[in-house]
Amino acid sequence: MLATTDSLGNPVTLHEASSLTALNDFVEGFIACEARAVNVLNAAADGSAIVQACCAALHMFAESADAPRNARPFIDQALAHAPEASDREQRFVAAVAAWVNGDLPRAIALHEEQARHHPRDLASIKLGQYHLFNRGDSPGMLRLALQALPAAAEVPYLHGMLAFGWEQCHLLPQAEAAARHAVALCRKEPWAHHALAHVMLTQGRIREGTDFMASVSDTWTGLNSFMVTHNWWHQALFLLEQDRHAEVLALYDQQVWGVVKEYTQDQINAVSLLARLELAGVDVGNRWADVADHLAQRLSDHVLPFLDLQYLYGLARAGRTEAARTLLHNVEVHAATRTEAHERTVWQHVCVPAAHGLLAHAQGDWASAAEKLGIALPRLVEIGGSHAQRDLFHQIWLDALQRNGQWAAVQNLLQPVCNAQPESVRLMRQVDAVYRALGLPVAER
Repeated sequence: MLATTDSLGNPVTLHEASSLTALNDFVEGFIACEARAVNVLNAAADGSAIVQACCAALHMFAESADAPRNARPFIDQALAHAPEASDREQRFVAAVAAWVNGDLPRAIALHEEQARHHPRDLASIKLGQYHLFNRGDSPGMLRLALQALPAAAEVPYLHGMLAFGWEQCHLLPQAEAAARHAVALCRKEPWAHHALAHVMLTQGRIREGTDFMASVSDTWTGLNSFMVTHNWWHQALFLLEQDRHAEVLALYDQQVWGVVKEYTQDQINAVSLLARLELAGVDVGNRWADVADHLAQRLSDHVLPFLDLQYLYGLARAGRTEAARTLLHNVEVHAATRTEAHERTVWQHVCVPAAHGLLAHAQGDWASAAEKLGIALPRLVEIGGSHAQRDLFHQIWLDALQRNGQWAAVQNLLQPVCNAQPESVRLMRQVDAVYRALGLPVAER
């Protein structure tokens, strides 16, 4: 056995010295959102606990129904060799094992413990943030990253993690400061770019956000498919607010859809952008069909409710009504079998009514869509996703209310959003239509 350290100074125990390069590719690649994280699979023949746990984590990131099965051989090896490893590695192995076993509260607790004892284990901290994000626990995300700050302040990617934690907690000045510090340390810090895009969108800095993302897009090379497609998705949102529809469609075709069509996150980026385009009055042509071909493979996944909702809406918008109904039925069955408290709540009381509302909207049943989405939306944060991502469901709800003739409700909801987004041509166009319907004067600008 070889006792050494990874590139962040964390103790590692390896069977093969040659595995260290691949392990560092995972550690550095994961926190930098780079595709080289998968290089740890090149060391899969090394039975070292930490290597095997990282391989298992990579399989789990597929976010598919078969991910735990694919991860199982690796985590079993990791557990078998854990007694040979350091305390830090044993805790990381246990956290990944809990994830594979579907015990996210235990996984999160272990990542939080790791942050206290080994605050430079930034791969563990980022993985813990991922789980907390998926459960809608933004304060937990921030707390976890702050734990590492005294020990890893020189690492730009930590400041990107902090920036997103601050932003998801609605603490926008702190988020912007952290993101800009990350970019000052390393211009190629895509997660910090992403956090700053969130800040600028929330604050209505539409043109500034467009210019910023364009100015750093040359660095989006060698990234995993989620990060590159998602940052271009954010740029598309800025363009959509400006009614630059042809450019949004071009970004969809060239950057957002088609990098790794089989990947969950690429699929929901596509669903979300097509849906927003349609809500803005844009004809997206036959683009739903290709996405739906991939969504049709997801009818029994149920990895995250946030994902299932978008799969369902994409299938319904593509005219795959039977598939959408099958997914809805499967969601209801899955929800009924949840035993862990948080999962039971989000699947039964948030995901199920939201799924009914989304299917109703896709099929033109505006009254049912307005009612069911209205039930789910106050608790939507519990299914995970970011503010910007969950805004899709609010837009669909507003559209349902409007199409159902509930103009007073729409005005009450839409005007505050417009007040916060004075640069948004899309919103101003929508609110003008509301005031015309209400017989009220359209604001002069």
